[in-house]
Amino acid sequence: MSLSTVNHAAAAAAAAAAGSGKSFSAAAPAAPSVRLPRTRAPAAAAVSAAAVGADRAADRVSALSQVSGVLGSQWGDEGKGKLVDVLAPRFDIVARCQGGANAGHTIYNSEGKKFALHLVPSGILHEGTLCVVGNGAVIHVPGFFNEIDGLESNGVNCNGRILVSDRAHLLFDLHQAVDGLREAELANSFIGTTKRGIGPCYSSKVTRNGLRVCDLRHMDTFGDKLDVLFKDAASRFEGFEYSKSMLREEVERYKRFAERLEPFIADTVHVLNESIQQKKKILVEGGQATMLDIDFGTYPFVTSSSPSAGGICTGLGIAPRCIGDLIGVVKAYTTRVGSGPFPTELFGEEGDLLRKSGMEFGTTTGRPRRCGWLDIVALKYCCEINGFSSLNLTKLDVLSGLPEVKLGVSYNQPDGQKLQSFPGDLDTLEQVQVKYEVLPGWQSDISSVRSYSELPLAAQRYVERIEELVGVPVHYIGVGPGRDALIYK
Repeated sequence: MSLSTVNHAAAAAAAAAAGSGKSFSAAAPAAPSVRLPRTRAPAAAAVSAAAVGADRAADRVSALSQVSGVLGSQWGDEGKGKLVDVLAPRFDIVARCQGGANAGHTIYNSEGKKFALHLVPSGILHEGTLCVVGNGAVIHVPGFFNEIDGLESNGVNCNGRILVSDRAHLLFDLHQAVDGLREAELANSFIGTTKRGIGPCYSSKVTRNGLRVCDLRHMDTFGDKLDVLFKDAASRFEGFEYSKSMLREEVERYKRFAERLEPFIADTVHVLNESIQQKKKILVEGGQATMLDIDFGTYPFVTSSSPSAGGICTGLGIAPRCIGDLIGVVKAYTTRVGSGPFPTELFGEEGDLLRKSGMEFGTTTGRPRRCGWLDIVALKYCCEINGFSSLNLTKLDVLSGLPEVKLGVSYNQPDGQKLQSFPGDLDTLEQVQVKYEVLPGWQSDISSVRSYSELPLAAQRYVERIEELVGVPVHYIGVGPGRDALIYK
């Protein structure tokens, strides 16, 4: 495809028309800024639009299937927790199916108070919702209790509202120590993990020497099993210190934990399937995202579980035929934390501007996130893998004020040949040249907009172009962190 300079008038027309934006490579000249006027509707029309928006919101949520899911469709941190929190009142159960405290979901209650959740599902703020941590998750018991204590101290009742699978694996402090030792061993090739012990715990699970929650009911054999884990770590890492006194202290500690955890423990496979038979509604909350999936992500710079749709079945024990609507959550731009390829990454002032405007710092670690333009190639790949019925486009407000916005629409190899799919080979991925589509930006603040028709035309065109490129409708648009800062399209 030949390249040409963006014409100011053509760019403005593209914002208002339904046609496609013009395509340019990364080396193409930037488009001049385009400022589109925004008209305000009369008061009566505004009230009518608000009523229509409320009806659309109710219709969207009530139409979701009995078992629905909210999954990340980038490299995590897309804002899944907020959507789960918004949808939760219409569901009986909110369930986590994989991951551990490496997930960080920030949500706000009706008074605007901020809560940072890590393992507890985001439905916890709604009194009538049962929260389930499934067998596919890994449980750091001290961290789990700290999270519950924090919620209780802030007026959130957790009593009888959280169930933990008896099949879930236990994550010990030794797993966290091993995580740090492994990263240090990798030196310049480190993965960039949260050092929360997630990978080592899943490693114990796969090598079949891990301990599960149900083992807390058998403290007579608990110490022997834990001894195997300690010895394995000590034999593998010189920096890991181990003694029998450490083992005794840990066993005594977990005797106390076992007593407190007992009321939370359940056969969640039975609970969930019985709930399906009883026609109760279940919302699955994914942790991390598809681009961090152990199979489909940018391996080895991935998490250690399956945050894609398949993880729902294996992590909760729900049959595939029971799963209905899956909502993919995607930022209006792209971020990732840690190491690994990032084709649309922005450096220098542009990346800093997105990071500052979007407050892009990790909920779990506080690490600054890498920022870049929305990667349509990666998003389409995630849509194919998960079969999303709709998308939740978050943080659209962060792009306000930019003279132009870009979409990474295709990857080319160094010889100019277009790649037909998202590559699994990282050597290939690190060499791709991204071809961008340039669209005019919008100058007005959209954080108070609650109706799609009230968005600037350029913002509407941006949303609709994403829908055209990936073939999945955008039903939810985030324009701020609060519960109400959500447009139903």
